[in-house]
Amino acid sequence: MNDTSSNVARHLRHAALNNPQAIATLSPLSVNEDGRVIHDWCSFLKLDQESDAAARIFHAEGITAGTRTLLAVRAGHDLIVCMFGLLKLGAIPIAIDPGMGWKKMLQCIENTTPTALVAQSKPFYLSYLPFKAFKSINHRIEVNGKSWKKLIKDCSTTTARLLEPVTASSLAAIIFTSGSTGTPKGVRYTHGMFDAQISLIRKTYQIQPGEIDMAMLPVFGLFNPALGVTTVTPLLDPSRPADANPALIVSALLSEKVTSSFGSPAIWGKIANYCEAKRISLPLLNRLLIAGAPVPIPLLKQLKKIAPYCQIHTPYGATECLPVSSIESNEILNQTFAETLRGQGTCVGKPVATVKVKIIKETPDVIRNLKDATICAPNTIGEIIVTGPSVTHAYDHNPEATLRTKINDDAQLWHRMGDLGRLDHDGRLWFHGRCVEKVITAKNILTTESVEPVFQQHADVARCALIGIGNAPNQIPVLVVEPKPDCFPQSQGEIIKFTESLWEISRLHLAANQVKRIVFQEKLPVDVRHNAKIHRLQLTREWSQKLRREIKKLS
Repeated sequence: MNDTSSNVARHLRHAALNNPQAIATLSPLSVNEDGRVIHDWCSFLKLDQESDAAARIFHAEGITAGTRTLLAVRAGHDLIVCMFGLLKLGAIPIAIDPGMGWKKMLQCIENTTPTALVAQSKPFYLSYLPFKAFKSINHRIEVNGKSWKKLIKDCSTTTARLLEPVTASSLAAIIFTSGSTGTPKGVRYTHGMFDAQISLIRKTYQIQPGEIDMAMLPVFGLFNPALGVTTVTPLLDPSRPADANPALIVSALLSEKVTSSFGSPAIWGKIANYCEAKRISLPLLNRLLIAGAPVPIPLLKQLKKIAPYCQIHTPYGATECLPVSSIESNEILNQTFAETLRGQGTCVGKPVATVKVKIIKETPDVIRNLKDATICAPNTIGEIIVTGPSVTHAYDHNPEATLRTKINDDAQLWHRMGDLGRLDHDGRLWFHGRCVEKVITAKNILTTESVEPVFQQHADVARCALIGIGNAPNQIPVLVVEPKPDCFPQSQGEIIKFTESLWEISRLHLAANQVKRIVFQEKLPVDVRHNAKIHRLQLTREWSQKLRREIKKLS
């Protein structure tokens, strides 16, 4: 073993040496007649040996240090084996979310110019189609069920494979953003950044080896082997997590005695509703991380009843830097939510260790050096920027995006989050929404998080979105409401009644009371990764057409 290496795969090797027979992965095999999910298991020693075998297979097929490798393997054990196999080689896995759509995915692949492909059958054979995106691929490895398992078994040995020596600044992987407010971008992660992220996650949430985790987002499951934590793969489609069967997820949470989990508000809302309806509790769950979008207060209250011994954290961050800050539900419920209901934004906690946060005056211009930015005073809303060892420095093959989002400060680099927020006098960060989604009226600027939480308290509202109709600085604030199932108004009378009840709860709220029109939509468009981030710019385009005759009247 190359202990002096900065290769992030060494964390798995250490877990295999320290706890060789501890369970590393639990993978769903089938569902029995009683609805219980049956899992296959793999120890840390075997996982280390299998990823060594994968590295041998990849190397024999021409993948070496620095090879850009498109990784298209379904979430679970095989993905972990392939990811660590590539990292051990010093190759550069490229992780693209298939849910972003075929056209965007092809563009992302073309932009990153992979020369190798490690994929399951469908993407493996699709790569032979005559698309420009696949022209750079010279090496293809199919990860296909029984034949792949046999190949791994044949290439496994008891002798550990040496890790490729790398430096902390060596490129480790390219992970794409969700593209929820624009084109997905490939984020360049170095081995040092992954190291910092692993250390930060362990310290922030006091994660200990031997814990059992179910990650509803595949990328988070990849951290577990490095943390010495068991990974339980949930039965869900990562491209449609909110469509998962909650009964199967709850079955696995209970039978495998899961102690920790990460997921979006959408998936945990579904789980909470199921548990409440079936009167099921999750007494062994002691840590829950919910991210991807602001978490509704009713959901936090619901989860505290279902998982009475659980600490519920809502981290804030992005693909480029995660986590940035974090806050526990008791602080939200007992301290900060009252301010949220007064239009003061959503508190996302204090910055985590090693991460620094500043608020600068918002500008669409490039900021080359921090001295060219205007730092905002406490409690002044501006653009959020962050720095730290876990914060990424560049996008892959996208110098324009890098220039727009990075700020030099002599000794360090700051990342522009693209979000609006403020720091209070206690150093807590308050999120106010995306910069591009604010509504600029003739009177003032409305942020999404100064308006939406007020209406979100309505018992019949599933989610809602503030949008601006017309052109800035004379936009008309409109609220688009997605009612809960079976609550959609079916007649004009029901529409009026529902609308009036929404107006009623907004009367005492300065920001929410500025909404000029309330409309209803059965389903709001959301991101694929979390099924929680609302595509407000898409809604703006759609409702601008629908309300074009009313624009003059509303103004």
